[in-house]
Amino acid sequence: MGLIAIGDIHGCARTLEVLLRRLAPTPDDHIVFIGDYIDRGPNSKGVIDQLLLLERQVRCTFLRGNHEALMLDYMDNGHFDLWRVNGGIATLNSYPHEANKFSIPGSHIAFIRRTKPYHDEAGFFFVHAGLLPDRPIRQNLVECDERVFLWERSHLQAETVAWEKPVVCGHTPVSEPTNKEYLINIDTGCVYNMHPGLGKLTAVRLPEREFVIVDYVG
Repeated sequence: MGLIAIGDIHGCARTLEVLLRRLAPTPDDHIVFIGDYIDRGPNSKGVIDQLLLLERQVRCTFLRGNHEALMLDYMDNGHFDLWRVNGGIATLNSYPHEANKFSIPGSHIAFIRRTKPYHDEAGFFFVHAGLLPDRPIRQNLVECDERVFLWERSHLQAETVAWEKPVVCGHTPVSEPTNKEYLINIDTGCVYNMHPGLGKLTAVRLPEREFVIVDYVG
């Protein structure tokens, strides 16, 4: 079985298509998506359409990113301001709408709801943003702080971490994938294609740590 992780997509449906063609996954593979499928990019609906089709053919695990959490907060509690300033309007506009009434398929809402906070494999731990660096993974899980899973960045500046195995994450865009002994960050800022050094979608094959990177195409 091949283990693959894919970084933050952010509505870049055409770029995801290109990456998946490069990866050519088979039913023997397992793809872990790090979250942030929606917002900011041109076609969040198209991204989710692809992911729903892909999981019929390949084993997939879909983690929840902070942007999926913001969408859920809007749907469940009506909190729109924070989602709006983080790209929520682009997501809504990717769906059919009339008179500001948006038609989001139930299958897409169900997809967002079933995203997972983390995924634990024998050799790697996957989470959207990161973990507290001064606590072992098992302690992070005991505390089970969703804000850490979705928003944490302190591990990126930590000289050492207390983790028992490598953590694979995204959330914070970097110009090149981070490939440290205990930290792999595969958010290469696909949607930020206007920013120098960003504008790439990254996957990593594990345990080989073979990075597959494609440039933004939409």
